[in-house]
Amino acid sequence: MGLHGAGFRHRALVELDADACATLRKNVLANPEWDGCEVLQRDLKSFEPADLGCVPEELALLSGGVPCPPFSSAGKRLGREDDRDLFPVMLKWIDHLRPRAVMIENVKNLMERKFDDYREEIAEDIQWFGYKVYGWNILKASDFGVPQYRPRAIFVAIRKDVRAEFHWPDPAGYASLSVADALVSSMYRRFRDSGEPGWNDGYERWLGKAESGKAAPTLVGGSKKHGGADLGPTRAKWAWRQLGVDGTGVAEEPGDLKHPERDLYGPLGPKLTVSQAAILQGFPEGWKFSGRKTAAYRQVGNAFPPPVAQAVGESIMATLRASDAASAGQEKARALVEPRVAPRRDRRDDFCGTVVS
Repeated sequence: MGLHGAGFRHRALVELDADACATLRKNVLANPEWDGCEVLQRDLKSFEPADLGCVPEELALLSGGVPCPPFSSAGKRLGREDDRDLFPVMLKWIDHLRPRAVMIENVKNLMERKFDDYREEIAEDIQWFGYKVYGWNILKASDFGVPQYRPRAIFVAIRKDVRAEFHWPDPAGYASLSVADALVSSMYRRFRDSGEPGWNDGYERWLGKAESGKAAPTLVGGSKKHGGADLGPTRAKWAWRQLGVDGTGVAEEPGDLKHPERDLYGPLGPKLTVSQAAILQGFPEGWKFSGRKTAAYRQVGNAFPPPVAQAVGESIMATLRASDAASAGQEKARALVEPRVAPRRDRRDDFCGTVVS
């Protein structure tokens, strides 16, 4: 969604999880703005890039949320020894497709010293493929208008024939957003529509704590090996409690509310619904998630916040367009000196991108 907002047209979205694919199909395939985009449920370990049907060097961008568990605390940080590590697969796709730009996202733990050698190997391989590597940068979602701290490690590389420099997005132009700012409307509706006596008192208690002006701690999606959905480890739950939110579980949506005393009026405050967690990730309220509550929450908690993806995508797009403008100017100057017999075919203004989740 973030890269789409940055101006990229997607060729394909490749994802293994069935519920996540259902979410993509529900939101993308019915939207004419996404015409030409395929949603492919594939295991990237057995899906060959040649099967995508793209000509090498055709794509503007290959972007991937390479699985985080090999580098996360919950995943035991086994790195390349973890069978869930897909960096070798990502390198294969880059080598085959040769996109003009590459963007990779992962958890901030990837920046720890124990992974220094692995990060350097990845960067060296991509550089050897013919790219200028702009390295890894930690971007915080809260710096880009997302009401959640959420630091993430982002990698960008630009093919060497691109005639412009990439610059990381500047967070200076983004306003900060607190949990209260983001959830005030939806939380008010939840309490009001519960029909419970004294609902306004419950809402005011939550608002009084949430108005601390703080962004939320990082949402944790977990994995299928993890139990039910909750908002993270003990320290995160304590931080949520300071914001008036019970982080021990996820609430039912208002229309499905069966246990108001558990989901809204518990001693620790209201639990978040999946749709509220999505707001804290920067998703618009119109984006719908498929699957049961836990499956839907995991999609939200594991997502790369769209506003951050858009900020990085806009910087990549600016680089590609600046290069195209420079090339067009050079072609025009050459044509004035040596007119061509055949007219020059203009470069397409629309860029294709492949997002590999």
